Amino acid sequence: MTQTVTREGTLKFQNVSMNAKEQQSDRLDLKSNPISDRENGAEAHSATSGNSIVSMIICVLGIYASFLTWAVLQERISTTPYGADGRVFKASLVINTVQSVLAAVVGFIYLEFKKKGDDAKYNASIFPNSKTVQQYLLVAVCQSLASPFAYASLSYVDYLTLLLAKSCKLLPVMTLHLTIYRRRYPLYKYMIVLAITAGVCMFSVFHSSTKAKSASSAASSASSSSSLFGFLLLGINLFLDGFYNTTQDHMFHTNKSITGPHMMCGLNAISGALTALVLISPFTNQLSEAIDFISLHPRILYDILLFGICGALGQVFIFHTLEKYGSIILVTVTVTRKMFSMLLSVIWFNHKLQLGQWAGVFLVFAGIGFEAWLKYSEKKVKTK
Repeated sequence: MTQTVTREGTLKFQNVSMNAKEQQSDRLDLKSNPISDRENGAEAHSATSGNSIVSMIICVLGIYASFLTWAVLQERISTTPYGADGRVFKASLVINTVQSVLAAVVGFIYLEFKKKGDDAKYNASIFPNSKTVQQYLLVAVCQSLASPFAYASLSYVDYLTLLLAKSCKLLPVMTLHLTIYRRRYPLYKYMIVLAITAGVCMFSVFHSSTKAKSASSAASSASSSSSLFGFLLLGINLFLDGFYNTTQDHMFHTNKSITGPHMMCGLNAISGALTALVLISPFTNQLSEAIDFISLHPRILYDILLFGICGALGQVFIFHTLEKYGSIILVTVTVTRKMFSMLLSVIWFNHKLQLGQWAGVFLVFAGIGFEAWLKYSEKKVKTK
């Protein structure tokens, strides 16, 4: 009997031992699972990182393709004749209206697409209150006024000068932040502005000296006066650009319900409505002039529509890049895009630049590039 008990006890012990071994084996399997999970996590992270890089490349290429084409079309529409009569399209309000309407439509589609995601901020109204509408209206008025000054300046300065001057938005933005919002900047910001301003001056001086060599003194004096008036128009354009840029920044900081798609749709809708009202008013005959020009040269209609589509798609890529990859990536892409726009203009329209002008271009983009590098360095220090 004792033996039986012992055997039963032994059998029970063996069963318990076997169960313990199985449990231990199960624990070992469980311990091995985190390794597998880490491997799966690493693979998932690698896949996500790879998708992010591909997405960023698509955004960068989208910005380049949209705005390089946009720049070529802008120069073609506003500076080159379309027929043997030598007439140049001057109805800038029509161009602005087409671009604003197309950008508002594309912005609305973009916003509806973003609403399908998990982020609830995109479900907010485009015009949540009267204050937001007033801010949109202020920005739209400045934006609508700024563009005609830029187009008008092309009668007195060339497109390359316009491109280079438009790269100097930092100057009016800083000035307005200092005077309106009482914001102070570090010394290097002022040095960058000085370098950019010097670069634009070098480009203009060498461009003027080139013209003077092939003209009489009277014609040279008239040309200099015209250039000064052109720069005055550019200055007004930059001031208005700076004002609506700072107002946009202020809106983003003070109203968290406003996102890029909201701004794109709302602002362009109001801008399009404003310029359309001006077009049908008795104060301008640009609409009838545009219809007359298009009837004689229908090819320009395709250029204007493509110009508007490129601008609208470019804005989508810009807002998506800003949201997903931050301002540093966007600034870098924007700076290089402007450089490529200038190079493309030189090649496409066969512009001739003097060595001093190239030096001025280098000084401008060196200043902008240095600013982008400093922003990147500051952000890198903050993330450590």
